[in-house]
Amino acid sequence: MTNIKTSWDLVNTYAGLPDFFYSKLNLSKVRSPQLVALNENLAQDLGLNTDELKSREGVEILSGNALPQGSIPIALAYAGHQFGYFTMLGDGRAMLLGEQVTPGGIYDIQLKGSGITPYSRGGDGRAALGPMLREYIVSEAMHNLRIPTTRSLAVVTTGEYVIRDKILKGAVLTRTASSHIRVGTFEYAAYFGTRENVRQLADYTIERHFRDLAREADKYLHFLKEVVKRQASLIAKWQLTGFVHGVMNTDNMAISGETIDYGPCAFMDAYNPDIVYSSIDTYGRYAYKNQPKIGLWNLSRFAETLLPLINENRDKAVQLAQDAVNEFNPLYHKNLMSGMRSKLGIFNEEAADEELIGELLNIMQKNNEDYTNIFLKLTFGDPIAAEAGEFKEWHKKWQARLQRQAQTKEEVFELMKNSNPAVIPRNHRVEEALRAADEEGDYSVMNNLINVLSKPFAHTPDQKEYEDLPPPSFCNYKTFCGT
Repeated sequence: MTNIKTSWDLVNTYAGLPDFFYSKLNLSKVRSPQLVALNENLAQDLGLNTDELKSREGVEILSGNALPQGSIPIALAYAGHQFGYFTMLGDGRAMLLGEQVTPGGIYDIQLKGSGITPYSRGGDGRAALGPMLREYIVSEAMHNLRIPTTRSLAVVTTGEYVIRDKILKGAVLTRTASSHIRVGTFEYAAYFGTRENVRQLADYTIERHFRDLAREADKYLHFLKEVVKRQASLIAKWQLTGFVHGVMNTDNMAISGETIDYGPCAFMDAYNPDIVYSSIDTYGRYAYKNQPKIGLWNLSRFAETLLPLINENRDKAVQLAQDAVNEFNPLYHKNLMSGMRSKLGIFNEEAADEELIGELLNIMQKNNEDYTNIFLKLTFGDPIAAEAGEFKEWHKKWQARLQRQAQTKEEVFELMKNSNPAVIPRNHRVEEALRAADEEGDYSVMNNLINVLSKPFAHTPDQKEYEDLPPPSFCNYKTFCGT
């Protein structure tokens, strides 16, 4: 293996766990890597030299052809419930290079599409350009929408092809994360390991993400409660922006509370609680309206893995864990209502707020109103298609509600402007960018989109055209996982 010294400052604390949790890897080199996307802002935050990343040696690292100083390449083992069915999984096309040390902590540096691992399950371990660019675009959009997320540092084409439903250009994505520890990681430890393995993983995760809990007498119960709290906050943020994850398997729920994996994901246009964008979600398990329920279901699976650590008495452990998981719904509801109030310029709480919000959502659904744009129109006082009837009555109620608080119109406007994004990664815009890059080698469409999405709350003139609704051909839009 070739080790290259750059501005990388890597450790690999995860490799300090027993090798039951991972497999060490050799590099699977690609033919002719070319850098096509680099997140310079993220690079700087990580203390990385962008000129070095763009150099031949830097691209060799980002493609998996060489290792940065300090790297111990490993593939992580995990399991998970996929569409409700338990199975053994693991990093089938990913390699953890290590953790970059920064003043703010350590961050996983992972290559996605880097080749076959012991967990590839017959796959080729590679990734296509389109899905990797999709993750790059959407993860950065999520970050700028203030939604906790893994982020994308770079995309490198490989000069090779992958075979899916057709022959596609190969690529490697460099992903950063607070960690890649998943609910599925704990399921793996509980199902295939020992109680001691679960304890080792829990202690490591607490030390990495919840250090304040390390000395608590009931630290594992508090650990569960903190994970519940983070997921309640995260999923509320998804709902508030109309984000549909598409594949909320337990292996796609990060313990850190970050959004992870952007395969069959999409943003809702017209408000429809039943909307499903994933091509494989036949029965709507992961529909927009079901995301909070699935979050709760996943957390229950996580709680089950911790039972032996929570209390020696199983019945007592079950009760304590159940009580902790039951905190999800009230926490989620509180976060959702707080966010909805902000979107409507409401600063304080009234008992009737939930009814007011529910009425608006019903009107939006009935009239096929765009979820994002309706809040923009309310913010800026623009005409709304459903001006007559129900909406007119609702608007009177809303105005009366605003008058019952102390804040000025200017303060209401500022709150709404900072709570309602001008732009989201519209599905047709993302597809337009991917098509130009993949089929024509034109990355300008993607770069322009990313630039517009970088300041979603700026409400600048250059964002106007990106507020446009998709053409009718996108009414039945479907996404694919890319494997």
